[in-house]
Amino acid sequence: MREYALVFCVAAAITYLLTPLARRFAIRTGAMAQPRDRDVHAIPTPRLGGLAMYGGVCGAFLVAHQLPALSGVFRYSDVEAITIAGGVIVLLGAVDDRWGIDALTKLAGQVVAAGIMVLLGLQLLTLSLPGIGALSLGPEGVPLTVLLALLTVNAINFIDGLDGLAAGVGAIAALAFFAFSYSLSSGSATAGVEQERISSPTLIAVVLAGACVGFLPHNFNPARVFMGDSGSMLIGLMLAGAATSLTGQVNYANLPATVTFPALLPLLLPFAVLAVPFVDLLLAVFRRTRAGRSPFAPDKAHLHHRLLEIGHSHTRAVLIMYFWTALIAFGGVAMSVSGGPLPVLGVTGALAVIALVASSVPRLRSASRH
Repeated sequence: MREYALVFCVAAAITYLLTPLARRFAIRTGAMAQPRDRDVHAIPTPRLGGLAMYGGVCGAFLVAHQLPALSGVFRYSDVEAITIAGGVIVLLGAVDDRWGIDALTKLAGQVVAAGIMVLLGLQLLTLSLPGIGALSLGPEGVPLTVLLALLTVNAINFIDGLDGLAAGVGAIAALAFFAFSYSLSSGSATAGVEQERISSPTLIAVVLAGACVGFLPHNFNPARVFMGDSGSMLIGLMLAGAATSLTGQVNYANLPATVTFPALLPLLLPFAVLAVPFVDLLLAVFRRTRAGRSPFAPDKAHLHHRLLEIGHSHTRAVLIMYFWTALIAFGGVAMSVSGGPLPVLGVTGALAVIALVASSVPRLRSASRH
């Protein structure tokens, strides 16, 4: 755990120190986010924060490579695949941040980045299903891996609409995935399964969390710099890569009986961890398609926009989104590792009621006045 804590701090520190440099570079190259009708910022703001985040990720991986325990992770190609594919998607995002590219070109670039990840060995190979056991995917694992990456990348990209929102949600999601992967790592080690096999997703998740935390002080309202597509797409790709690295790599039959729903959770947890961004993505696609527009056509009807519309301040809307993300993500993790899910469901349900009340406070106040 100490080595994970160290690489988390390294990723956070490097990202924090590089972000002002990325900000100056964005100003010098003209990579500025100009205010638009659907935006909530009022002044031009530098982008390209994703370059600093990627620097933090690479620096943390270099340190991890020198550590006694984590160096064993690099016998597998997962971290290498994430690093190279992440570089491709950061470059794609940087081009979009500076010059702007159309939605189809961006989607094609995302497919290329996901395809590189697959070519370098990071793909869904097997799934362990209850009552069936290990199911070999074969060639169909390739499109499933790419699809998972596209969904996650665009879910984070779509939610990046308020200062600090994507960085905070990314950090929460990565920490939740780290907690789940680490719990499986401990269980596998106890049962005699090679711990290195599931250290890759744990390392990827903790490094991503560190990069998001290091960027957040510069990005929280009022933001001095945006991560841009270079950052939001990097977060999505790394989360998808962590999920892909974990799924099908653990012999769930050898895990302790206290791990509940072990066969399904690697499949469901990425969606639980990113439930808020995924719901926002699905609602946006449905809303735009029903209106006869492209699913990628931007608008001002995302969940965070709706929170602003009903009367929440910018900061409060972001904190509410954090709360919902953490509630669903860590609730899912707690259910997966607890001996009985009913107590977890009870606590999660109570917190969900609190979150609903907090989300509806402006409407409740308006109703009380009338």
